[in-house]
Formats: sequence, C-alpha cells, structure tokens
Amino acid sequence: MNRAALPVRLLGIAAVLTIGAATWYGLFVVPPDLNQGDAQRILYIHVASAWHAFFSFGLAAAASVGWLIWRNPRFDAAALAFAEVGVLFTVSTIWAGMMWGKPVWGTYWQWEDPRLVTTALLLALYLGYLLVRRLTDDPVRRATRAAAVAIIAAVDIPIVHFSVTWWRGLHQGPTFGNPETILNPPAPGAFVTALLFMLFGVILLWAWLIIRRYQLARLEWIAEEAAQRAAVGVPA
Repeated sequence: MNRAALPVRLLGIAAVLTIGAATWYGLFVVPPDLNQGDAQRILYIHVASAWHAFFSFGLAAAASVGWLIWRNPRFDAAALAFAEVGVLFTVSTIWAGMMWGKPVWGTYWQWEDPRLVTTALLLALYLGYLLVRRLTDDPVRRATRAAAVAIIAAVDIPIVHFSVTWWRGLHQGPTFGNPETILNPPAPGAFVTALLFMLFGVILLWAWLIIRRYQLARLEWIAEEAAQRAAVGVPA
C-alpha cells in the first residue's frame, strides 16, 4: 500500500464508520419527535447535506477567484472538486427534504416555497458550471469560463440561507444560530446530539470526497498539459 494514500484511506474508513454509528444512534437511540414522529430522523442527513453543499459551493467560488488571479491549475482542480461534491450534497439535501416533506407537509415539493425554489436554482447553476466545463478542450479557457460561472452562481448561496427570513413559505425560520433560541433551544438534547454526530461523520466523508476528486482533477490537468506539449512537439 502506498504510504501517502494510507491517511486518505483511513479517512474514508472513519467516515463510513462514523456515519454508520450516527445512523444507528439516530434510528434506535433518539425517541420519535412528538410532532413529526419518525420523520424527524431524516433531518439528520438533510441538515448535514445542506450545510456541506453550501460550504462546498462557497469554496468553489473562492477557488475560482484564486484561478482568475494566479492562473494556477491547483485552484481550478480545487474548484472542480468543491463544485462536484457540492452538487452531490445538494441532491442529497433535496432528496432528504422531499422524503421529510411528504409526511410532515403532505407534499414532496411546493413551488411557492422560496427555500425550495432557491435551492433548486442553486443546483441548476452548478450543474451549468459542470456543463460549461465540457464546452471546450482548452484547459485555460475552460477554467476561466467555469470560474466566472462559479462566482456568479455563489450569489445564490446567501439568498438560499436568508430566504426563510425574507419571504414566507413552508420552511420554518432559522433554528440553529438564531440568537433567540440559544437560551431556549427548541430541539431536545437527543436530537441535537444525533445531528452533531451525523455532522461529524459527514465532515469526514466530505473531506475524503474532496481529496479524492482533487487528486483526480490534478491528474487530468497534468495529462492535458502533456498532450498539448506533445501536439506542438515540445518534449515532456
């Protein structure tokens, strides 16, 4: 086994074990919610996925700024890794939200809800980011165009976050981080413990996915640069 790859492999194993333990705790230790019943258990993965999706897209935009300033392929590779993982977690967020919404709201989706619509828009924008990357084989032009899309798309992140404050919809207002609820938490301690447990597991998974996708993106850049040098007769 490559010693350099061992920490990454251990990180992946730790992520699987932690998420598995958090799932067991959330399913069999935490009691059902008085109002939502067992549907509340879906919120553990829903909230964890949403936080990491927004974090990923924010970092994708930051890495894109880095590319535009320094033109270092590492920034583009990082932006791609963050964007792809962000899309994955956004899909998980929407899916889990729909599974929770059906028993609690009585519907999977409500187009009048601003949080749902802005989140769907965020997913569409970053799917567009991935599509833009396929429109040219020139790595520099591709990275520059994609960077512009990532930065523009990131404008939707705070809109998603504040949508429940700015507009009325099915979603409740902010709970965690709300100064009015710090001294009087609305959620029972077991729920918060399960959520934090799941968040820790998802952090490990997120980190493993980012590292692996970044490594692949760097290899793709190196291969493309080598192919371009070979095409013009420049020795590798």
